[in-house]
Amino acid sequence: MILPRVEVIALGGTIACVPGVTGEGVAPGLSAEDLLAAAPGVADLARIGGRNLANVPSTEIDLAMLFALDAAIQAHEAEGVAGVVVTQGTDTIEETSFVLDLLHAGEMPVVFTGAMRNPSLPGPDGAANLHTAIACAADPAFRNQGALVAFDDVIHAAAWVQKRDTSATGAFQSPAPVGWMAEGRPVLRAPVSRRPAIAVPADAPFPFVPVLKPGLGDDPRIVPAVLDLGAAGLVLELAGGGHAAACWLDALSLAAERVPVVFASRTRGGRVLSRTYGQRGAEIDLLRRKLRGAGDLDALKARLLLILLLMAGTPDRFEEFCDLAWRPDRRGPTHTSAATSRA
Repeated sequence: MILPRVEVIALGGTIACVPGVTGEGVAPGLSAEDLLAAAPGVADLARIGGRNLANVPSTEIDLAMLFALDAAIQAHEAEGVAGVVVTQGTDTIEETSFVLDLLHAGEMPVVFTGAMRNPSLPGPDGAANLHTAIACAADPAFRNQGALVAFDDVIHAAAWVQKRDTSATGAFQSPAPVGWMAEGRPVLRAPVSRRPAIAVPADAPFPFVPVLKPGLGDDPRIVPAVLDLGAAGLVLELAGGGHAAACWLDALSLAAERVPVVFASRTRGGRVLSRTYGQRGAEIDLLRRKLRGAGDLDALKARLLLILLLMAGTPDRFEEFCDLAWRPDRRGPTHTSAATSRA
């Protein structure tokens, strides 16, 4: 039997960390080949290739790097690769996987993984997570599932996954995982309802879209300040189901006349409300003032979606992507427009 081909693209992170020469902490230093050599049994899953696209902490990953990653993924799919595994730091994996989920128009799975315990600690989890990710990428059942995140024997959809702990090996959670590992094999339990991929023109500039998280008694003067600094959009992380203090309303109304303004919930759980509370500053009032609800997305993901849609010239399509509910009429990852991809 000919094994499927899986490509591992390494970006750095905890999974690749080694102790520094000064003895003060660890930093990324291992290559993709090093990671594969430390993961027993993966050669029985697939024919595996590995390379480094970067070797950095995940906070250093930016959109330019993710577009380069998407180009590499597209090239591998054209070569007939069964799936791609991306290893990186965990701090931003919920964001990077979501961006790739929005950009990836192919059928092969793109599985992100990493480690919460670096290789110098007792019980490092990187090898087990890498094994899970490769098994998932090689399995035909996971085709057309978009970008996924594999951690602690659980497989999550990129649109839903969140990092909810600073150091626990089970830090990644989602409301309904796509699947999990059972006796060394991945099991698909809840298939993803994919949205269209977003085609971003190669020459599109990266817009400035900040996230604001107003706290109790906070001052709204920051809203016109970020607009004056050139914000092309604005994402708010509001209390409860999407509620702002009344003193913010004038500033937010003026902002929504100039740029897209999206509000999410700072709880990071549950859908932002749209028709429950009627007081000033609640979701009904905000929608009436032309703000947009983030649907099922938290603020981090709403920001990235808005950025990509601004780059594609289609910010008015935000609502098509923020509703993550399964629907039978959704047909996979066809691009949203004929715009030329950066790849």
